[in-house]
Amino acid sequence: MTSSTGQGFAATAKQYWDLTKPRVVALIVFTALVGMFLAVPGMPPLRESVLGFLGIWLAASSAAAINQLLDSRIDAKMARTAWRPIVVGQITPARALAFALVLAVLSMTVLVVWVNAITAILTFASLIGYAVIYTVFLKRATPQNIVIGGIAGAAPPLLGWAAVTGMRGEWDWPHALLLVLIIFVWTPPHFWALAIFRRDDYARALVPMLPVTHGVEYTRWQILFYTVLLVVVSVLPVVFGMSGLFYLGGALVLGLVFLAHAWKLMDPPDEFYAMRVFNYSIVYLMALFAFLMVDHWLLPWLHAG
Repeated sequence: MTSSTGQGFAATAKQYWDLTKPRVVALIVFTALVGMFLAVPGMPPLRESVLGFLGIWLAASSAAAINQLLDSRIDAKMARTAWRPIVVGQITPARALAFALVLAVLSMTVLVVWVNAITAILTFASLIGYAVIYTVFLKRATPQNIVIGGIAGAAPPLLGWAAVTGMRGEWDWPHALLLVLIIFVWTPPHFWALAIFRRDDYARALVPMLPVTHGVEYTRWQILFYTVLLVVVSVLPVVFGMSGLFYLGGALVLGLVFLAHAWKLMDPPDEFYAMRVFNYSIVYLMALFAFLMVDHWLLPWLHAG
């Protein structure tokens, strides 16, 4: 293989990699992984964990590629997304569709054959919910698109939980759904902070995001409301006996910092502050789920040792 051929392959591979929204998918599969660890007392079963993780990652990547395919006209009008591979012509729509379908088929094959049917069904429903229902209908129909569509985006911990348990335990559904609820409530303040900063893009693309339809001030109040609700919801794992004091302390500190950001966003020091809130929201969710995993799995293991 010549140097130029190798460089061409690497460039093409990166374009398809970008089509899967790797940073977004990384956060998704991390919460799914935490769901796996919280589902059982000790180490989750290796085969179901590895193959479940793979299947969920493939499905999330497929959904991201379909989203870019269906949103390519909108993406072309927005500075944040104008660089994407389909928009700039690096990948044709037909190839993007074929790539997404291959990922979806691989995902369902792995989950059905080597994990369990309930995980495959839930994962497929989540894929359709994000890639089709949210992208095609909700995103263009209502400023509550993020709230309603957030159900699909909040599902990964449930998928991870299902992968290692098959949802056969008496307490599986309530406890797994608590994790879903956390992400569901986290999604509006996370995304609306970005939407405030990118509101001109959304207006130009005719996407009815909340800052476009109801104004920035109203959106700031909504972010504050949902952040307060998020702090309350984040302590429910302790109330229901899923987690202990280590998680509670971490959740309260993270939540208070988020609240401080949301309050400061009501009268921000500069236009870029909304992006700082958005960036912190990502750190918040990753750290919150890391605290969940450490409290549930690592601390008992260390004490036992």
